[in-house]
Amino acid sequence: MQQWINQLLSIPGRLLVKFITRETTGYTSFSVHDVATLNDIMQPCDVLLVEGNLWLSGAIKYLTQSTWSHSALYVGNIISPETDQDDPKVLIEADVKHGVVGVPLSKFQHLNIRICRPVGLTAEDKHRVTNYMMKHLGNAYDTKNIVDLARYLLPTPPDR
Repeated sequence: MQQWINQLLSIPGRLLVKFITRETTGYTSFSVHDVATLNDIMQPCDVLLVEGNLWLSGAIKYLTQSTWSHSALYVGNIISPETDQDDPKVLIEADVKHGVVGVPLSKFQHLNIRICRPVGLTAEDKHRVTNYMMKHLGNAYDTKNIVDLARYLLPTPPDR
C-alpha cells in the first residue's frame, strides 16, 4: 500500500521534471569545439560549465545572472572504462531526470561551454574529489533545489 501511495505522490514531480526539461527554441551555439579536442585538453577535476538549452537552464541563468546554467566534473575514463570505448563517460553531472550520472563529452558538443581548471590542487586533492564524485554516482537529484527555484520564479502573493 505504501509503495502505491509513494508512486501516486511522485506523479506531480515527474510531470514538473518533464515540463522544465523541455528544450527552448532559438538557442544559438557559439562554441567551436569537438569531442576529441576536449578530451585531449581536459584534466581530472576540471569543471565544464554549460549554457544549457532547456527551460530550466533559462530559469537558472535568469536567477543567477550568469551565462552558465549547468556544470559537470571531468574525472577521466574511470566510470566504465571497459564499455563505451568510442564515447566514454568521462564527466559526472547531477541531472534532474537521471540523478548523479556519468556522461560523455559528446552530450555537450552542441552547447556553449567553458572549461574551468582548479589551481593549486595536489594529486591527493584531485583523487579525493574524484572518489567523492564516484561514490555519489546513482544518487537521486536533490529536488529541493527545484522547489527553491520555483519559489523565486513565482510572484509573491499579495498582502491582505
